[in-house]
Amino acid sequence: MNSTSSRVTLRKIEKKDLETLWNYIYKEESPQWKQWDAPYFEHKPVPFEDYKSKFLKNTDQYNDRQRIIEVEGNIIGTVSFYWEYEPTRWLEAGIVIYDPAYWNGGYGTEALSQWVDHLFETKEIGRVGITTWSGNERMMKAAEKVGMKLEGRMRKCRYYNGVYYDSIRMGIIREEWDQLHTR
Repeated sequence: MNSTSSRVTLRKIEKKDLETLWNYIYKEESPQWKQWDAPYFEHKPVPFEDYKSKFLKNTDQYNDRQRIIEVEGNIIGTVSFYWEYEPTRWLEAGIVIYDPAYWNGGYGTEALSQWVDHLFETKEIGRVGITTWSGNERMMKAAEKVGMKLEGRMRKCRYYNGVYYDSIRMGIIREEWDQLHTR
């Protein structure tokens, strides 16, 4: 799947992309994007060769579960999914815009919309969801803009920098997606 909207392209990760992704994800001990993407979980450094080796050993899995977000030929982030519980076809999507220059410009919303569409087109699933935290207002807004609804709020279960935050689950079912997007 290579998918393009007016501004955003989603495409498979290629070997030539690994250094750019590693620089965004692991080069710095505390990258800026990590302040928004589950910052309460430890961010561990990974040497480039280990990152590259893991990708090359698992290329098929990465190709199924993740895409690069590209704008005008520049890699700005990734979209992904993981199975919460595959036997019941429950999956959760994720998105990270690594480059702060592309925050608040609608790129994440466009990428998330394309990714949700791709997941409904290629997976036998009834729902696509996201899990975030109440400190990540941009993620909640992007999910809302693509049609997701608040499905669950676990109160004060994420502790970060001396403050309790809620864990947020949002989702959209296939019928709702189909009503919003004529195929």
